[in-house]
Amino acid sequence: MASLPYSAIRWAGALALGAGALGALSGPAQAAADGRQISTQGANGAPACVTCHGANGEGNPAAGFPHLAGLGAAYLAEQLDAMANGSRVSPVMAATAKALDPAQRQAVAAYYAGLPAPLNVDRLAATALHPVKPDDTGAWLATRGAWDKNVPACNQCHGPGGIGVGANFPSLAGQPAAYIAGQLRAWRQGQRPPGPLGLMPAVATRLTDAEIDAVSAYYAGLPKAADLLAAQANAAPGAKQ
Repeated sequence: MASLPYSAIRWAGALALGAGALGALSGPAQAAADGRQISTQGANGAPACVTCHGANGEGNPAAGFPHLAGLGAAYLAEQLDAMANGSRVSPVMAATAKALDPAQRQAVAAYYAGLPAPLNVDRLAATALHPVKPDDTGAWLATRGAWDKNVPACNQCHGPGGIGVGANFPSLAGQPAAYIAGQLRAWRQGQRPPGPLGLMPAVATRLTDAEIDAVSAYYAGLPKAADLLAAQANAAPGAKQ
């Protein structure tokens, strides 16, 4: 029996190792790969997520599509599940969520959770230290609340500057105003699951339409406001450059 040249044996071994490595792609790595494919190509007839939510999950504020990048995987998967079973009413997303099986919903949620959020967290958090006036309704609700009707400050759960906290309280900063307002009204109408302790339906039902619009506009514009405050601070006499 003729022996193979050493170079051929080495090449065959490399191919075998490569095949083994590909076959070993599983768990988080496989989920990330599957999630990225769903994001960019769609699956089971569902359109690619990037069509509406942007190439990097940055969203499309002008069209009212929220950013997904950097949101918690558990939160995103929970929302997709709710849209699929109808407990979260979403004419835009329902068909897409239903088309994906549970594993695919988990995969695409994990993929977006792993992307960097399109936010400057430090600048946003610093806005919570900036004084606000009671007649600035959106800022006042976000940072102070309306305790005369048992509405806590949004920042108490969603973090300073609406940067998001943990698995259950997503970032609000930079999300489209129409999207935020739409979700508050959905809670008011029982068209979204109540979430932890039923907090959001309780809050939403106590807000007027004008207050909903004001706090939504505040959070939508907060990244630009944070950048402006940072620029003013850097330009102040004695500021460290």
